[in-house]
Amino acid sequence: MANCIRCGRQLPPLTWKKICQWCVQHEAAQRGEEPDENVTQPVIRRPWVRSGSSISLTQIIFGANVAVFLAMALAGKSVVDFSGETLVHFGANYGPYTLSGEWWRLVTYMFLHGGIMHIAFNMWCLWDLGALCESLYGRWTFLTIYLITGVAGGLASVAWHPGVLSVGASGAIFGLAGALIASFYLGEFSLPSFAIKGTLRSLVFFAGFNLLFGSLFPGIDNGAHIGGLVSGLALGALIAKLAPHDATRRVTVIGVVALAVLAAGFGVREWRGRSMRMARVFQSLGENADSVDQLQKLVSENPNLVSAHAALAQAYFDRQDFSQAEAEFKRVAELQPQNADARFNLGIVYLNEKKVDDAKTAFGQMAAQDPKSAEAHYGLGLVLAIQGNDQAAIEEFKSAAGLPSHLSGINYEMGKSYAKLKMYDDAIAAFGKEREKSGDDPDLENALADVYEAKGMTQQAQEARDKAGKMKGGQR
Repeated sequence: MANCIRCGRQLPPLTWKKICQWCVQHEAAQRGEEPDENVTQPVIRRPWVRSGSSISLTQIIFGANVAVFLAMALAGKSVVDFSGETLVHFGANYGPYTLSGEWWRLVTYMFLHGGIMHIAFNMWCLWDLGALCESLYGRWTFLTIYLITGVAGGLASVAWHPGVLSVGASGAIFGLAGALIASFYLGEFSLPSFAIKGTLRSLVFFAGFNLLFGSLFPGIDNGAHIGGLVSGLALGALIAKLAPHDATRRVTVIGVVALAVLAAGFGVREWRGRSMRMARVFQSLGENADSVDQLQKLVSENPNLVSAHAALAQAYFDRQDFSQAEAEFKRVAELQPQNADARFNLGIVYLNEKKVDDAKTAFGQMAAQDPKSAEAHYGLGLVLAIQGNDQAAIEEFKSAAGLPSHLSGINYEMGKSYAKLKMYDDAIAAFGKEREKSGDDPDLENALADVYEAKGMTQQAQEARDKAGKMKGGQR
């Protein structure tokens, strides 16, 4: 099938003509032989031709990006590379925050940049692609494409790597490139085909090269690039085929794509949202007074989420609300019977509640499940020491100390039991091992001072007490 020698469109089959009817009509209109209103060709408006206000939306968006960058520069310490704290403060796209309800970050992240080189490259691309896209689609279609594809890029970013900060206009810029590629490939223009194809090749090269570049170097958010590009291709294709110049149909097309992006947002929220909300709550623990309230809400929304119950239990324990901590650790143990950490923590809670028999049962169950559990032997040693059976407690502490563990305080408790049995040299040796493993501690120094005094080593006792006093003074 032959193509038009003017625009490259396919000609009808079995025709001897070399120019399509649209080019014939257009050339006739250009010569004044036929009124322009009679040319019914459904073309997209001509690219590169600007109209309307002397200030374009591209320039306004460019200015907004620069203004935000200057505000960040005033708030930060360097324009070369902004800190993550500064970026989050100004509205970066970050899974724990975005997927915890701060959806506005899917818009604000488009106007933030990580440093001077980042914004320089993006604004260079925006200036060229934005001007071309705005001249092709008009101001408001251009703006909706920019925002919708930018949001789509942000969603793709938090879906791809939700725990990584994302900033920059590149998701929306790739959206513009995608829309232009689709429209130049599928659209109808009253222009020679070589003019369209040359620009199309440049756009495809731009998208392909930058995606390849982003895949080779760390720190580049290809998730946002791909999300913006795919959504832009969809928008550009639909506009070119269904609404090249009809405003009402174009609004419908844009609305459908916007709804599709919204649906994708709900999908990402269901997929990634729970873990990111957990991460947000964990970050707030110890920082905000409402951390327990946040965890309670999370548990109520996800009653079988073990990590949420464990975090809530620890938060209660830190508040010394032992009855609530006990209930939550029990829930963790019910959901995961093999969870040794939950049973150990439950045993410690029992000891704080003076429920020694319950603690012994919890630690005994741990030892039965894993005889080589350092935590189980340590817990049993604590129980035996409380019950006054220090000789047996020392044996449990020795077992715990000989097993791999991250526990601290084993030798300290062993030293205390030695001291009760008046085995002072062994106590001093145990306290010394604890100092080697865990470092200086005022309670450890005071325990050493008591042992030194019991042995009549007055000078060493005073030195240990002075050292403990200095450490406590430094902790104020």
